[in-house]
Amino acid sequence: MHLSTSPRIRRSPYFESTVAAGATSWTVYNKMLMPTSYGDVKAEYDRLVNGVAMWDVAAERQVQIEGPDADECAQYLSSRDLSSMVEGQGKYVAMCDHAGAILNDPVLLKLSGGRYWFSLADSDMLLWCKAVAAERGFDVKVTEPDVSPLAIQGPKAEDLVAELIGESVRSLKYFWFSETSLDGIPIVVCRSGWSKQGGFELFLQDGARGDELWDRVAEAGRRYDIGPGAPNAIERVESGLLSWGGDTTPDSNPYEALMGRFVNPDIDADFIGKDALAAVAAEGPARLMVGLVIDDDGAGSPMTPVRTPIRRNGEVVGTLSAMVRSPRLHATIGLGQVKAEVVEAGHPVEVDGPSGPATATIRSLPFL
Repeated sequence: MHLSTSPRIRRSPYFESTVAAGATSWTVYNKMLMPTSYGDVKAEYDRLVNGVAMWDVAAERQVQIEGPDADECAQYLSSRDLSSMVEGQGKYVAMCDHAGAILNDPVLLKLSGGRYWFSLADSDMLLWCKAVAAERGFDVKVTEPDVSPLAIQGPKAEDLVAELIGESVRSLKYFWFSETSLDGIPIVVCRSGWSKQGGFELFLQDGARGDELWDRVAEAGRRYDIGPGAPNAIERVESGLLSWGGDTTPDSNPYEALMGRFVNPDIDADFIGKDALAAVAAEGPARLMVGLVIDDDGAGSPMTPVRTPIRRNGEVVGTLSAMVRSPRLHATIGLGQVKAEVVEAGHPVEVDGPSGPATATIRSLPFL
């Protein structure tokens, strides 16, 4: 399959560097090309779980909210209580529609000067935020700033980032950040990233210097055997990390996606979907995201893109959204949503495995 590019599909500030580093495949994410592999799935996984990897995640675009009503606007767009949020802090939030369905699950950063960044998954939230701000009459400016994250992930990431930025990064709590610079390159360094292996994201604030930042990280990372990679499909299933749009459907709510602890329908402040989410909290979700251990040796491919039925006694009770062969568990595992009434750890169901129909066992998340 060949992907035809056009001016509607943007290149990241790191694009030329990723090509030089050997990127072999890309996807389109937030209207931008994002590398998905450098041709060696095993090496990319091993770097992430045992060493350190660098990822071009510039496609993780930002929506910036600034102005006199920025606090109120950010809260109205978020289903989580932001009243205690301070500058330098980030929070994982669900942005929902009026029916309580998840539109995006960004990390929200509160910056100096009363600005907020919604650091997005793959959906066009800029238009949503502009429309909401205008319709509600918030005195804010809503833009997409020149900000492009570069992720440094893995158990050796902290030592590398401390060498690059300074020892102060070691004290950053998860999703907290510092506005700083590296060799004059303006960045925000945040303890974050789409893995459970530890790491940081460097939010580049000058797109003209993307290759310069990439080269600087690669050079410093040489002593740690750094290598390129991408958000890892195997590790994220092992870690039970949600992929918005992959594991969710257009009507999935945060409680079904195991995000209930990040939703606060009991706060005084209003937000989009508040009444609908309060009802789900009271009644309980109809579906739940679960892990599955699949009785299949997974021969052939470490990753299998799927969206296939989950059955129990022949009845469709859910959907399998991801399936991988886990090197650490030596098992084929998956993620899916199933009807809440049939969720029971250890309960057998049936799925289509890599080798055909297979029995699977429901597991709580994460696997590791």
